[in-house]
Amino acid sequence: MDLTWTRQQQELRAECRDWLSANVPRTPLPSGDTREGFAAHVEWERLLFDARWSVVSWPTEYGGRGASLWDWLIFEEEYYAAGAPQRVTQNGIFLLAPTLFEFGTQEQKDLYLPRMAAAQDLWCQGWSEPGAGSDLAALSSRADPDPDGGGWRLSGQKTWTTRGAFCSHLFGLFRTDPTSERHRGLTYFLVPLDAPGVTVRGFGRLDGDEGFAEVFFDEALVSDACVLGGVGQGWSVAMATTSSERGLTLRSPGRFVAAVSRLIDLWTRRSASNPGEAAPHRESVIRAWIDAEAYRLYTLADVTGIVEGRPPGFRSSLNKVWWSELDVQIHEAALDLLGPLAELTGDAPGAVDAGAWIKGYQFALSGPIYAGTNEIQRNIVAERVLGLPRK
Repeated sequence: MDLTWTRQQQELRAECRDWLSANVPRTPLPSGDTREGFAAHVEWERLLFDARWSVVSWPTEYGGRGASLWDWLIFEEEYYAAGAPQRVTQNGIFLLAPTLFEFGTQEQKDLYLPRMAAAQDLWCQGWSEPGAGSDLAALSSRADPDPDGGGWRLSGQKTWTTRGAFCSHLFGLFRTDPTSERHRGLTYFLVPLDAPGVTVRGFGRLDGDEGFAEVFFDEALVSDACVLGGVGQGWSVAMATTSSERGLTLRSPGRFVAAVSRLIDLWTRRSASNPGEAAPHRESVIRAWIDAEAYRLYTLADVTGIVEGRPPGFRSSLNKVWWSELDVQIHEAALDLLGPLAELTGDAPGAVDAGAWIKGYQFALSGPIYAGTNEIQRNIVAERVLGLPRK
């Protein structure tokens, strides 16, 4: 594995760094999981698109730069190092788009990808249901052929739909064969949320943000063109999406390297003001830095394999366990370092970094759960990567 960057890659890094330095908002945007914050983040995403930084690895005809995976990693490193806003378009750009590139018709690619890149269409996931969370194959939402031949009638409910209250479209699985069980008879649909028969109801989280929604389908009519990858092929198509969610594209190492840099800065500040209290936490800060650097090198090895024609496959489950637990580890180290001050937020007297660490910790706790619980991912790694027998 060659860890050196070419001259062209170094020039890309400099261009990206200069643009971010000039354009990243000086004041952090409100949470993207609030209505006000989501709107502000969408404006930022459109600014990224106008400068052709929104989807650097996509073909130029869809708004990208035709950049390589290596170039994308460089962009991600610089993006998070600059403290740029959270990507509220990530469900579309990082999860659905790779699936569209693989399974979509030319018409679907031409229709959806440019609007997704420009933050004109905003996508949420329709996986979880009241009776089907990590066991996705237990879903009961169905799609029945329209008796008038006009497409499909969707019925059922999706829940825990991240930012669903603010999005314009949903991608998800529905059962098209009522006699089927488990992974069979499922179809992947692309659903406009303004379709008649679709009701979106947002609900709050424990941290106060309206970050989730329930989506109800009451014989909602969608056309045959909304099927992605073929009728009855939904499980295979969905596994491509979940591979993106668990693997490289959703959580690049730049995110965690930047978080550790902020953690080191926090330790330095705390050490200067309270050396006796900061010293016992030095070991956990060092461990977080080591693990983030290890994840970066692991990702570079993975990209090397992808470029050489060796897709990660089930190794994406290993990737997911690593980044989700690393995220918790980094934030736990920060909270331990802050002690009681960690609970202070906003402009409260004594609040550190406006309470960003406790907010980040609350979000990090969901990492080992979403995209398939880490318990399930460990089973996949044991059986499919290590070849261990099923118990």
